[in-house]
Amino acid sequence: MPRPSLVRPLTITYAVVAAADTVLAGGGGPRAHQARLVTKPLLMPVLAAAFAADPRGRRSPLGRPTRVAQLAGWIGDLSLLRSGTSAFLTGMGAFAAGQASYLSGFRRHRAARVWRTPIGGATALAFAATGPVLAVGAAQQDPVLGPGVLTYAALLTAMAAHAGNLAPSVPIAARRATAAGGLAFLASDTLLGIGQFALTDPPAWLESAVMVTYATAQYLLAEGALRAAPQSAE
Repeated sequence: MPRPSLVRPLTITYAVVAAADTVLAGGGGPRAHQARLVTKPLLMPVLAAAFAADPRGRRSPLGRPTRVAQLAGWIGDLSLLRSGTSAFLTGMGAFAAGQASYLSGFRRHRAARVWRTPIGGATALAFAATGPVLAVGAAQQDPVLGPGVLTYAALLTAMAAHAGNLAPSVPIAARRATAAGGLAFLASDTLLGIGQFALTDPPAWLESAVMVTYATAQYLLAEGALRAAPQSAE
């Protein structure tokens, strides 16, 4: 049985691994890439272990979607360690599955009129401003990438909008963490798209920015799911 005493050490380990991978991501060079073959694949298993070790994860109405999304994120992380169109499509498909899983959980506990709220409107505007542009840039690199990038951007936008508009029945601490996590994920993947499809020579720090926002997003979404759990009757 997972023990609650493991939660804090695993969470600290996640923070350390995320910090190391963030630094390595901006370092460039073959040694940094080799080191990332260790750090990046560790991220989601460690976070998932911390989530599994917390009893709130089993009580949370967002528990199962979060676990599925964490597994999808791990597959995506592994895929994006490789280069090429096939690896990118595999990674994007895995992350799309993760976004769909998060979205399925948020939709079951959403507030009314998601797209008419400030967060819903802001995310829709962000999609309108960046989604088509990045899709065109992707299509210029490889025609097969354009539709996939646009579809993924729409799915990510929907996830972030719903993450920021959970119903009042969800505890406020959970709503705040989940909203921040959704926006961080949107920021991370937007930066990734800009580096991949809008810049011919992206700066080294951009990859670090992608990783720190990604690691933060996954942590906050997990934390939001834990905080959504009802109080134990024990």
